[in-house]
Formats: sequence, C-alpha cells, structure tokens
Amino acid sequence: MIAVDTNVIAYLFINGSFSEKARKLLKYDSVWIAPLLWRSEFRNVLMLYMRNSDLSKEDALSIMNEAEEFMAGNEYEVNSFEILELVSQSKCSAYDCEFVALAKRLNMDFYTSDKKVLREFPSIALSLNKFNG
Repeated sequence: MIAVDTNVIAYLFINGSFSEKARKLLKYDSVWIAPLLWRSEFRNVLMLYMRNSDLSKEDALSIMNEAEEFMAGNEYEVNSFEILELVSQSKCSAYDCEFVALAKRLNMDFYTSDKKVLREFPSIALSLNKFNG
C-alpha cells in the first residue's frame, strides 16, 4: 500500500507524459491510498480537460467513475491538527499537506510529482518522475 496525490491518480486515468510512470507504480504496488480530498481535486483536473475540449463531459464522467471505483475503500479523512502542523512547518498548501499527513500517519511511501512537496518533505515524499519500478 502506498500513498499518492491527485496528480499521480490523474496520470493513471488520463493519458499524458507521466502515464507510463503511473502504470509502473501501479505494477509495483496496486493499492493506492489518498485523503478524501483527492476526489475534489480530480474533478477539477477533469474540468480543466473539459474546458480545453480535451475531454467530453461523458468521457470525464466515465474517467471519474473508473477512478472512484479504483480508490474505493482506500480513501481517508485526515486530522486537521496534523495538517495544520505540517502547514506551519512548510510552504505547502493545506491541500498538499493532507496527502503528506496521511502518509506520515500510516508510515508509508508517498508518491508525487509536486516539486514543492518533494522539496518541503524530502523524508516522506518520493518523486514519481524518478520511480523506475
């Protein structure tokens, strides 16, 4: 089981330059966890693709459904104290700190492509871009 952020989930379900890395990560470990926040962030990613006419509404709904099925049972609430503690120690957003807090609490690897998160939390955040499976 590994923690991932929304971008890693998006790379798995929306073809792009990092999709191959996400698929390799899935082969490495097929159980991904994330805070419940991932859903809202993922919907926002889909919205951007829809507004750029890269995805139809129907395709976006299908991708959202597929991603929700994949993540079902592996979504967690995160304690506000833990999040704000991390916010106070970094320059990351509370949104980003939700993912870090979850990985820290469960003592597991956390994969991201977010440069700020990688810089601010080098002891827990692992780069998807450097993953070689």
